[in-house]
Order: sequence, then C-alpha cells, then structure tokens
Amino acid sequence: MPLDWKAPLRAVRRALAAAVLVACAGAAQAETTAAAQAEPPVPLLWKVSDADNSLYLLGSFHLLKPGDYPLSRDIDDALADAEQVVFEIAPEELGSPALGRQMGQAALRTDGTTLDSELPAATREALAGWLQANAGQMQGMQLAPQMLQLFEPWFVALMVTVAEMQKAGLDPALGLDVRLAQRATQAGKSTGGLETVAEQVAFLDGMDRGEQLQFLEQALAGAADGRAEIERLHAAWRSGDAEALWTGMAAEMRREFPGLYQRINVARNAAWVPKLEARLAAPGTDDVLVVVGALHLLGEDGVVEQLRAKGYEVERICSACAGR
Repeated sequence: MPLDWKAPLRAVRRALAAAVLVACAGAAQAETTAAAQAEPPVPLLWKVSDADNSLYLLGSFHLLKPGDYPLSRDIDDALADAEQVVFEIAPEELGSPALGRQMGQAALRTDGTTLDSELPAATREALAGWLQANAGQMQGMQLAPQMLQLFEPWFVALMVTVAEMQKAGLDPALGLDVRLAQRATQAGKSTGGLETVAEQVAFLDGMDRGEQLQFLEQALAGAADGRAEIERLHAAWRSGDAEALWTGMAAEMRREFPGLYQRINVARNAAWVPKLEARLAAPGTDDVLVVVGALHLLGEDGVVEQLRAKGYEVERICSACAGR
C-alpha cells in the first residue's frame, strides 16, 4: 500500500506558524516555576495609535499548556475593545484541510530522489539519531521514518519542531491564536489574516536549498538541546520577557543564519507593516487586535519598532509590569 503522506499533515495543520517560530529559537534565559504557572502569562502586548484608532499587537506562542489559561486581563480588555482580530493566517484558512493538502503538494519530492541524498553526512546522521530516539512520537503522528524521505528539508524541519514541542507538553489546540480566534467568533467579531495559506506555504517552499538545510539543522540542534530549551522559551514568553526572547530567538539566528533570518522574519515583517498602516489609516474609529508570533514584534527588525520609527504613538500594555 502506498505511503499516506496526508496523515502527518493533519498533525501540523494548526502548528504551521508555531513550527516556524520555535525552529528559529535558541535558549531563552528564564526558568519555569510552579509559582509562575499559577499566574496568568504576562502579555507581550503593545498599542499603536494614530489620531482616530489603534492597533493592539500581541505576541503569540502558537502551542500552549492548560496552565497558560486564563489569560491576562490586559488581553481580555484589548479583545473587548477591538472590532476586528487579525492573525498571521485567517482562522478559517488555518483550520481548513486545504492547508494540509497544499503543504503536502509543495513539500513532496518530485524528482525521484530521497531526502538523505541531499543532506550533508552530519545532518543525515543527526536526523537518523532523532528518528531512532523518537520512534514512538512519530508513530503517534502517523509518520513512519521512511516517509520523511519523500519530503523536502523544510517540511521535515517542521515535523521535528512540532514533535519536540508536543513532547514538552505543548498543544496546538491550546495555542493563543486558536483560543483568541474562538473567542472572537463567539463575540461576533470579524477576523482576518496578514497572509494566506498559499503565501505561507510558498514562503516555506521558496527557500533555496541552503536555507532549507539551515532550517532543518536548526530544528535538529534545538531537539538535541532537549526539552529544557523549549521550557525556557515558554517561560520567557509567560513572563513577558521581550529581551530574553529576542536574545534567545532572534539575535543568535541573525548572527549565525542571516539569510534564513531575513526570509523568516525581516521580509515578512516588511510585508505586514503597510497592511497594518492601512488599517490605522482607514476611516472610522474601529480598533484591531493583531495576533502574530512573538518573534515578529521584537527587536529593531520587529513590527513594533518599525511602526514607532514611522511616527506612530506606541506603548507597551502590561499592568503586571508596573514597578518592575
């Protein structure tokens, strides 16, 4: 019977953006404690205003744990104030089976070669070791090891990253994007996306071979560092520590993989900023809550600093930060 390449796609349909976020991440310098888990996460939330309306920019973690809820009152207030909620991909697209089909069609190798045939020896050995150590995880995702040979490196990097996050107890069904999309729908608010499924798949599949190999190598390096790295990253997000997240997620990647950093972060931010400016310039007083991966809001290349540089009024919304 032929291999069913569609089965593993169902495991990552809601975690596409999450995989991009965490595959780019190194160690964030924070620790998870039982006491911290008892409090709502400190939000990475900014308000950008012009003369008549505002954008709330919220940094997401795309897979979360049950203990990450309820959310901060700051997020509840921003959601209540906004007439529209915008995500990286519109919720109706992210939840559609079309995402899995498009990913599979784009990632499937069509030249008769195998994945191993293009991997450097060290990367090939690292992947084989990871598969051996995670056979049970792959079985749970309906993914036989030999099936990976059918795909391009970028897709395998996504699978490795999602599997590692799930091992750490993070769940795409609990992701901030998913929960806020549900709440927006329940409240009768309109939703939208900054990118389409086709655009995000094209972004991934459009990586050149060097970038794809870097993407896979980073995913395997993160897996080798173990669960503690994911826990530290999650803890930094929970504590709203923008500096630690920037240092752990982006600064190292910009230094070691500048081409990949440019494609994953800088180019997409640059494409989003005009769309956000158009919403600020729109007539009326409607406010918008924008929920994107935290990486996109941080550092000098982030959306927050780009909008501040254009002269908009920008403030961090964080009642829990008072007195820090």
